[in-house]
Amino acid sequence: MNEKNNNQNTENSVRLVKYISSTGVASRRKAGDLVAAGRIKVNGTVCSDMSRQITPSDTVMLDNSVITPEERKLCIMLNKPVGYVCTNEDIHAELKAVDLIDLSKQYRLFSAGRLDKDSEGLILFSNDGDLVKKITHPSFEILKKYEVTTAKKLNQADIDKIISGTIIDEHERLKAEKVEVLSEKNRLYCFTLNEGKKREIRRLVKYFQGNRVIKLKRISIGSLTLGNLAEGKYRELTADEIALVLKNQKINDL
Repeated sequence: MNEKNNNQNTENSVRLVKYISSTGVASRRKAGDLVAAGRIKVNGTVCSDMSRQITPSDTVMLDNSVITPEERKLCIMLNKPVGYVCTNEDIHAELKAVDLIDLSKQYRLFSAGRLDKDSEGLILFSNDGDLVKKITHPSFEILKKYEVTTAKKLNQADIDKIISGTIIDEHERLKAEKVEVLSEKNRLYCFTLNEGKKREIRRLVKYFQGNRVIKLKRISIGSLTLGNLAEGKYRELTADEIALVLKNQKINDL
């Protein structure tokens, strides 16, 4: 069986010259020159067929050094439903938010911040560690907004207390940057947070005895909004949308 017959097209295959260029060692035109010069090996054998299809199981070498494609950086926006956890490490979790993203089978995705199991809304996943850090670290001042429905009404004194930074729970100082009343009748509020400590909004509301969060939905991160993305659905962000996520919103601009 010759080399070409031994190399049938498969769903995940790519032409050799395209594969070489995807590693960053040469442009596609220069990749052809490398093949023609006999500098490329596939599975240990010099390959002269520029159109050979390369699959994930193949090993490609340039001058006896293995070359692999540069991983594409991507950022995914997911509308997380209630009941899903955001951590990849919880081996006991039956429902993981990342599993709703088909691309997670191809890329190692990490959540940029978290929404607890009982919360829903906008959550971002990326394979870019630097981007995740910028989105999550409070020093970057990326503000997040949440629609919150409470069991009992929050009066103005409660709201003033929430934004004062004087609430201490489990040795942590809890604080919302801003709380807007969206519907007093329906006990619906918009909380704006910077850091977002673990279950912070729920703990802030619980501070007022007898009150609790009924529903919590994140609606924006930075200047990026959830929009009309359906529950349980996701899409990849464009470069412009990522820029919206990273757009700082100073408190005095709120």
